[in-house]
Amino acid sequence: MLFGGKGSIGLDIGSSYIKAVKLKESKGGYELELFDVYPLPPELIVDGSIIDSIRLVDSIKDMVKKAGIKTKDTVIAISGHSSVIIKRISLPEMSEEELQESIKFEAEQYVPFDIEDVDLDFQIIGPKEEPGQMDVILVAVKKDIINEYISVVKEAGLNPIIVDVDAFALENMYGINYDIEPDRNVALLNIGASTINMSILKGGISVFTRDSSLGSNLHTEAIQREFNLSYENAEKLKRGEPIENVQPESVTSVIESASEEILSEIIRSFDYYRSTTMHEDISEVILSGGCALLRDFATMIAEKTGIETKVAEPFRNVKISKKFDMTQINEIAPIMSIAVGLAMRKQGDR
Repeated sequence: MLFGGKGSIGLDIGSSYIKAVKLKESKGGYELELFDVYPLPPELIVDGSIIDSIRLVDSIKDMVKKAGIKTKDTVIAISGHSSVIIKRISLPEMSEEELQESIKFEAEQYVPFDIEDVDLDFQIIGPKEEPGQMDVILVAVKKDIINEYISVVKEAGLNPIIVDVDAFALENMYGINYDIEPDRNVALLNIGASTINMSILKGGISVFTRDSSLGSNLHTEAIQREFNLSYENAEKLKRGEPIENVQPESVTSVIESASEEILSEIIRSFDYYRSTTMHEDISEVILSGGCALLRDFATMIAEKTGIETKVAEPFRNVKISKKFDMTQINEIAPIMSIAVGLAMRKQGDR
């Protein structure tokens, strides 16, 4: 899913916000060149599908202008349980060239769509313990979804050079900011407005990924119902901003109640992971996305799962100059995790 480039923008197009990050490689790591966040009206994107491409194009154009983005080359990502399939599979050992030739045939038994309707990619992880076998990560994304996003980005005047997957962008972000410990299982959870992206790493290598169509819109909708408010005012309350005639304590109880469905989905996914890996446990959860900005949400996950949960720090090892407002960066950093991972990509990456 490579389309060319160097010095690119990582553009994370979510259902509530567009996030843009540009990094440059500096001595021993990365330096932040640009970052911006642009709010999207509700229902332009639903369950990963673009519903109103005209308004989305206008929103991207507005963001590019507001942020002063001059770079055209852009890396984007796709997610969604109904359009992206990621499987770790076992295959007979072969070269990358041989697998490239046979990937369609190998993928057919794992992909629940017509093989002609998807774009395929793979990464050879390495040999398995059984002689003559190897582990491969297989990725299949519906062509119509990829084409929707490429078309919108192009119409906004940008040049999409790579289409990634949200879960892999999270892994990239983790790789530059956290120490990798062998045999330690870490769950990366990105919970946005309408999607949960989960990636579990063992020793820094992806062993499990899953997308779910739940997110913080559940909180917004519950606040709207409870207090009979507009979407905009419900979002303000969710962010902790005051609204006349609404007590903050009553908002907290609504958010906690609305979180139950999200927390149950996380527990189900963790249980499924354990059932497929001889009951290997998870040592730590790193939480990003809009839910990471909700007060005490990380604590809720820790209490429900019994696993230490920390809020993501996507700029932890990124050099940031004094021209940036550190207060603003620290306030919104967790929602920039995927954009940071995308900004690291360059031509020729696998």
